Amino acid sequence: MIFSEIHGAYYRAVAEILRAAVKAPVTPRDIRRIAREMAFSESAQTIEAALLSHRWQLLRGDGTTPIKHEPTLPYTTLEKRWLKAISLDPRIRLFDFDCPGLEDVKPLFTPEDIYVFDKYADGDPYTDEGYIERFRTIRRAIGEKKMLRLALCSREGRRVSYTAFPVGMEYSEKDDKFRLQTLRTRGASGRYGYANLGRISSVDIIEAKSRNIEPPPSRDLTETLTLEITDGRRALDRALLHFAHFEKEAERLDGGRYRLRLVYDKRDETELLIRVLSFGPFIKVTEPESFVSLIRERLTRQKDLL
Repeated sequence: MIFSEIHGAYYRAVAEILRAAVKAPVTPRDIRRIAREMAFSESAQTIEAALLSHRWQLLRGDGTTPIKHEPTLPYTTLEKRWLKAISLDPRIRLFDFDCPGLEDVKPLFTPEDIYVFDKYADGDPYTDEGYIERFRTIRRAIGEKKMLRLALCSREGRRVSYTAFPVGMEYSEKDDKFRLQTLRTRGASGRYGYANLGRISSVDIIEAKSRNIEPPPSRDLTETLTLEITDGRRALDRALLHFAHFEKEAERLDGGRYRLRLVYDKRDETELLIRVLSFGPFIKVTEPESFVSLIRERLTRQKDLL
């Protein structure tokens, strides 16, 4: 572990209570409120009991504290070096990352120290100010459950505009791209879809709130993918490592061939398709037929571009 437990929720909650007690006496109600805000709902009882019973000898009976200065939670040198390394990732600019005092800190590693193979080189433009602004607008709309008006360029080069509820975002490590999942409503029904953030040219929040839009239940979208693996160039080992996070079942066939069944979420089908194609002729998709059709379609498009 790089980070000390003092940066956990319990320590931060107690530190906030002590900061308040340094300024003025705190009441049991203050303790419960701060504990709920800074930690977890069930933490309030544990923290309140430990402080008021003097098991943690940090508060007096009148709600004051013998501590004279507000507590701080400083980072160790190793923690600072890790944060410095994270701050060098261009994707960090998409989020509200603010950690001052790292100017003279040597990073634990740099982006140049990491070599990622089998990854597309045309990732999203994470340093583009327009992309950053659109990313943050989408994040805000998801958090506030508000509708978006989107304008984007389709794969065919057509400009498309529509309104939709943002359901969530996902990141493809292989593509190095973010995708937005949306729900486009028509009457009482709706249709889920995806949009690559890199293709979105403009996005505006429509003030009307959504109606508790949630992603479709995963149990209704699970599918089993059956692969036949020819164990050349250690394809089996690579496949088991590549798909380690999937629920799976492997079976040995004859002639150095293996059958691998993966249970996946259909919302991740595009990402899985790209991963399967990266194995080239060493993996053959046998089921389901819908996935086989996706393979044919993708290969046909690639052939047409040659």
